[in-house]
Order: sequence, then C-alpha cells, then structure tokens
Amino acid sequence: MTGRRLHAAVHLTHPETHEPVVLLPGDEPEDVVAALITHPDAWEDDPKAEAEEPSSEPQDLDAPAGGDPTPEPEPEPEPEPEPEPEPKRPAPARRRKTPEPGA
Repeated sequence: MTGRRLHAAVHLTHPETHEPVVLLPGDEPEDVVAALITHPDAWEDDPKAEAEEPSSEPQDLDAPAGGDPTPEPEPEPEPEPEPEPEPKRPAPARRRKTPEPGA
C-alpha cells in the first residue's frame, strides 16, 4: 500500500501513538496509518491498480473478434396505463324547507 496518495484531507488517531493525525491531500501515509483509511474517495486514482484490475463489465463472448460490437438497441418502455377516473358521487338529495310552526 506504500506510495498511495490521498485525494482528500483525513483526520484520524494514530494506531500506535494514539495521537490525533491530520493528513492532507497529496500525503503518502505510512502503511499502518493508511490501513485505517477505508473510504475509497479519500485516495487518488491509481492508474497502475486500474490497469491490473479486471474489468467489472461483462464481456460479450458472441461479439466478433477485433471489432467494436454494435450494442443492441434498448426496447422502448411500455407506456404506463392511464389511471381509472374516480367514481362520481351522486348529488345529495335536495331537502325541502319545513314550514315553521305557527306560520
């Protein structure tokens, strides 16, 4: 892990001395300190490591050799069904005004 450079500032406690440590972008921490920095975004991209790692994309074994395979067009998404209209409530029955007593 020696030689990896930090991309971001990191605050941590040294594992052996228990002192607070502030590492700045571009620093190359010693291995015991670097082991504590687990967030991948804290590190600069390592071009050697990227070249050594196998591609995470699946390879198409049916593709013609030596050429860039033409990707298949994606199917069009199905249209969403239109929502059903809400049922209308019947209008409330009209009430008759009752005559006032003694009128």
